[in-house]
Amino acid sequence: MARCSSLMILLLLLMMLLFLLLIINIAAALGNADSITKKKTSHANKEDTEDENDEMQLEEILKRNHVTSESEEVGESATTQQGRPSPSEKENKDNDKKLQETNNGSKQILPDQQETVKSRQAQEMEELYKNGTKILKRSRDKNLRKDRGYKLLVKAADIGSTKAMERIAFALLFGDQLPQNVTAAKDLFEALAENGSHKAQTALGFMHATGIGVGFNQPKALVYYTFAALGGNFVAHMILGYRYLNGVNLPQNCEAALVHYRTAAKYVADNVALSGEILTEKVRLTERAENLSSNGEVMDLDLYQYYQFIAEKGDLQSQVGLGQLHLTGGKGIEQDYEKAFYYLSKAAYGGSTNALGFLGKMYSEGNEIVHQNNETALMYFKMAAERGSPIGLTGLGLAYLYGKGVSVDYEEALKYFKKAADKGWVDAQFQLGVMHYAGLGVKRDYKMAVKYFHHASQAGHALALYNLAQMYGSGTGVVRSCLTAAELYKNVCERGQWTERFLSAYFAYKANYIDSAFLQYLFLAEQGYEMAQSNAAYILEYEQSALLSQIDCYHVALIYWNRAAAQGYSYARIKLGDYYYYGYGTNVDYETAAIHYRLAAEQQHSAQAMFNLAYMYEHGLGAEQDLHLAKDSYDLAAETSTDAYIPVFLALCKLGVINLIHSVQNANLSEVWKQASLDRLLWLHWDLFLIMILTLLLAVLMAYRHG
Repeated sequence: MARCSSLMILLLLLMMLLFLLLIINIAAALGNADSITKKKTSHANKEDTEDENDEMQLEEILKRNHVTSESEEVGESATTQQGRPSPSEKENKDNDKKLQETNNGSKQILPDQQETVKSRQAQEMEELYKNGTKILKRSRDKNLRKDRGYKLLVKAADIGSTKAMERIAFALLFGDQLPQNVTAAKDLFEALAENGSHKAQTALGFMHATGIGVGFNQPKALVYYTFAALGGNFVAHMILGYRYLNGVNLPQNCEAALVHYRTAAKYVADNVALSGEILTEKVRLTERAENLSSNGEVMDLDLYQYYQFIAEKGDLQSQVGLGQLHLTGGKGIEQDYEKAFYYLSKAAYGGSTNALGFLGKMYSEGNEIVHQNNETALMYFKMAAERGSPIGLTGLGLAYLYGKGVSVDYEEALKYFKKAADKGWVDAQFQLGVMHYAGLGVKRDYKMAVKYFHHASQAGHALALYNLAQMYGSGTGVVRSCLTAAELYKNVCERGQWTERFLSAYFAYKANYIDSAFLQYLFLAEQGYEMAQSNAAYILEYEQSALLSQIDCYHVALIYWNRAAAQGYSYARIKLGDYYYYGYGTNVDYETAAIHYRLAAEQQHSAQAMFNLAYMYEHGLGAEQDLHLAKDSYDLAAETSTDAYIPVFLALCKLGVINLIHSVQNANLSEVWKQASLDRLLWLHWDLFLIMILTLLLAVLMAYRHG
């Protein structure tokens, strides 16, 4: 009986165990189903999140940085009449506190996992930012820039990338592929500046200096610029350098300007030496307005497509031109190494020596399409040099100078550089300056170095300008000149990567986005670009927009015309004369107007200024009336420019009539009539002349009647 009861108990236990296993399996199945449902829901949510447009993501970024849009007003948290938080708010705070405690506990428990997550997040941010900026830098396509470039930046900013937030803030300020919102940009810049962003500090300095989005406050602008420069912002260094050099809201101080410009110029020179000079065309809106058939230095799409067509037909010149443009990114054409290699290869196969030289350059430097290869580069350089190409000769000189594929041989390098320099090749002239400066293969000779650097700088070679600036700044081989050194450093700075904004501003102006173009030109004008100053003044004077209607356009335009004129732009000097003559943005002042016209006439030899000055002499405006001096100025204007012939002729006719009237008014007519006689006017045989004239008239009448 005992054994039987034991068996019964064992069976019951087994049955209970089986029952428990069955329950566990059912629960597990339900858990798996719930997990699958959650995964599907998560996947659907992820797809929905990816399908959200950029504006929604942008709003989240702005909210996270305590920035709200103009159309959105966020109210205070719900509170009771007594000012106590509502129950829902209290619950949320309790939940947040618990979540924070949980997170703190997890950080203490799993520090390695936290570091791994942060590292992955940082890597993802950097990758998104790099890809986004690469698209914005390389492409001119609006849709590509907006749909891919800024979309990647928005994603990076959403994760927490400060650099991406800075780019987005500038895009909001300038309206570059994002809706222009100055208020939102200002708030985002302020949030970034609090965290030490020197780019945001520079932007806030610009806004306070120009009164855009905030009130005019020059002291505050200078504080922001100074902190940005101390933080390493090279644009802020440029702005302060320009202000110290020209005494703009600061005491004029050449040495202080030299320090700021030298800092920014070194950065530009280092980039040029590493990756080559950035070629950014600048279009004068004043000249474009006078000649609407041409847009200056930027190549139109129709013209580009025409060159593509004839290049495909075998035109060597077009193939080399397109290859070079895509290699350097000039004329507003996007830099594209693949297209550059394609066109240059076709041209080289067709027999172009310059194409051979450029292909050698591509292999010598290397890029994502053509891997660096000294042997291949030497092959192309030699073929080009044998045919007399200065590009090939310079390439061989560089190979021997730095030992790229051959042994270092300064004498050979010097020989090839001299041959290329004799053909006027700028890079070769610069390298000869370097060799004489350092005494490589020749005796060190600073005077010869200055000579070669000067020749190269005349063509705008950035590194030649930088080396000259260093020599004038230190007094090496030349008499030290702070002013000359500062001007040269300024010239180098104006070849930095920030120059690309000129194209963005021009394309915005061309697309009739006046506010966007104006703000971008204004930002460049703060950096000291003369062309940007004149373009900003031109837009203020001739264009209409919602943003400009809030500004005293003529008064602000007068400021920027004045700054452009101080940098030697003759048209700006004439505009200053016009403003004082007509009283635009200032009081009418004929004497000051005459001074500006005279400066433009004497210093820039402007025919328009000479004509205006002659008119003022004629009417005694701003100077004592002097008809003889007026005639001399009219004649000089006609000699200076053929375009002035017709207006000068009409003005001189008018002047002649005025002289005649004055003579008649001042003369005694009876005395004149007594002294004058037909014998004096028509000599002694005046009667014969009269008979001949009457006979001719009679003959003409008879012929007409018979006809």
